[in-house]
Amino acid sequence: MLNNWSAGRILTAGVLAGAIITALIWLLGQRLHGVTLLPDQGVSWYYWKLPEPTLWTRLSAWLPYAAHQLALWALIYYAQTRVGRYTRGLHPVNVVALGVNAAFIALHMAQTQLFYDGLAQDVSIFSSQGSVILLLVVVLLMENRRRGMFFGRPAPIGAQVVRFARRYHGYLFSWAAVYTFWYHPMEATSGHLIGFFYMFLLLLQGSLFLTRAHTNRWWTLTLELAVAVHGTLVAVMSGGPDGAWPMFLFGFLGVFVVTQMHGLGLTRGVRWSLGLAYAFGALLVYGLRHDLSGVLAVGRIPAIEYLVVAVIAGMIWLGLAIAKRRRSPEPVHDRRVEQ
Repeated sequence: MLNNWSAGRILTAGVLAGAIITALIWLLGQRLHGVTLLPDQGVSWYYWKLPEPTLWTRLSAWLPYAAHQLALWALIYYAQTRVGRYTRGLHPVNVVALGVNAAFIALHMAQTQLFYDGLAQDVSIFSSQGSVILLLVVVLLMENRRRGMFFGRPAPIGAQVVRFARRYHGYLFSWAAVYTFWYHPMEATSGHLIGFFYMFLLLLQGSLFLTRAHTNRWWTLTLELAVAVHGTLVAVMSGGPDGAWPMFLFGFLGVFVVTQMHGLGLTRGVRWSLGLAYAFGALLVYGLRHDLSGVLAVGRIPAIEYLVVAVIAGMIWLGLAIAKRRRSPEPVHDRRVEQ
C-alpha cells in the first residue's frame, strides 16, 4: 500500500506529522519552566544547559544520539547495497527509517523531561550551526551541474567530485540532522520550536532515500530556503526589529537568486523579476533603517557558502587523487634494461 503513495502524499503526511510533534514539544515544554539555568554569557554561550551536569545527564544525551546516528547510517548503507533503485512510493527500508526517527524523537522528549541536557553541555554552539550550513553547502556542490553555481553557470568542479558527494552525502546529512537534533533540549521557546520543526523536515528527507519524494526539486528547494526563515526569525527574536535579521534574510535569499532558482525551469523573465524584487527589497529595508551602506552585509553569507563549496570540492578532489594514486600499481622496472 505504501509503495503506491505519491511523493506529494508522502511529503504532506510527513510535514503534518512534524507540525503535530512540534506542538507536542510546546505542550510538554511548559513543564520545564522550573529548570534553573545560568545567566546568558554572550554569543558563544548556549543558554539552555544545566549549571551542574552529571555523568547521567551527559550519558542520557550522548548514548541515544550515538544509537540514533548508527541506526540511520546502517539503514543508508543497507539501502545503497541491497535496494539501490528509486521507487514512486516507499521501500520497506524507508518505513523502518521513519519508525527509527519517530522512536528517537519520542526518546528525546522523555530524555528532556527527565534529564534536560542535550549535547550542548559538551560541545560548542558553533558546531550545531555549522553542521546545518555544511549540509546546505554540499547541496550546492551536488547540484552544480544541474542548476549551476552562479546565475545558471556551473562552477569548474570535476564530475568525479560531484559523483562522490552524491553517493556519500546521505551519511553527512544524517550526521548534521541527528547531531543538531540531539544538541538541543526540547524546550518550548519560539526559536527551539522553529528549529525542531526544521530538523523534523530534514529527518523526513533523510528517511526518504531512493524515493521520488527525496528528489522532488520543489521539496528540496523548500528545505534549502527554510534556513532563511529559521535564521531570520531567530535573529528577530534575539535582536529585535533593529537587529541583524536583514543580513540573514537577504543573505540566504541571495543564494537563492544567484544559484537555487536556476534549477526550477523558470523563464528568464521570471528570474529577472525575482532578482530585481530581491534587490529592491534589500535596498528598501536598509533604506528604512537609514543604513544603505549596511546592505553590503548581505553578501557575507553567500560569500562564506561559496568559499566553503570551493574548500569542500578541493578536499574531495585531493582525497580522490590520493586514493587513486594508492590504488595504482607500482611501475615494474626491467633489470635487463637498467644493466
